Amino acid sequence: MDDSENLNLFAQWAVTLMEVLGSFGAGVAVAVENLFPPIPSEIILPLAGFTASRGSFSLWEVLVWTTLGSLVGAIALYGLGAWLGAARLRRIVARVPLMKVSDVDRAEAWFARHGDKAVFFGRMIPIVRSLISIPAGIERMPVLRFAVLTTAGSAIWNSVFVLAGYFLGENWSSVERYADVFQLIVVITVVVALVAFVVLRLRRRRRGTMVS
Repeated sequence: MDDSENLNLFAQWAVTLMEVLGSFGAGVAVAVENLFPPIPSEIILPLAGFTASRGSFSLWEVLVWTTLGSLVGAIALYGLGAWLGAARLRRIVARVPLMKVSDVDRAEAWFARHGDKAVFFGRMIPIVRSLISIPAGIERMPVLRFAVLTTAGSAIWNSVFVLAGYFLGENWSSVERYADVFQLIVVITVVVALVAFVVLRLRRRRRGTMVS
């Protein structure tokens, strides 16, 4: 692609992969993006769709390889969660200030009730789409079920962005602006939730100290 010098670092890296490996390179880029959430799929996927629109490879190849790439990256993080395990997680949480082992118990109970939905819909939420694989591994969700839910959720997310890049053509980068707004909302929500958690936990600790 002769305009790659106008792209940011991540996009240039993805372009190089696709130039060398074809549509398989798009899958590799997505797999790496799953392992390192700061790499934005919101750039890689529309760029892959745009590249397909120029005839470098077919649209169906991009959709298949990017979905497989998502699955591979998710399986790797699932393995990390399985290695960590609930028992080791409890030992770690017990040493973290403001955290309690009972927090792990509540999280396990929540995941037991909503794990399927969390994995499926989590694949369509920035940042969460990578991290949701870790608790699935910790709780040892059956691998086949995890793979099916991950593949289904990833296929939807990937298709939206790949098709947007395919049909927008030279304007594929405009997708990133809307995706950035969505990601910002997610980040703000997470930050607010964390701040609220810390404030509530500090208040409870202060009350406990005053009572004692």
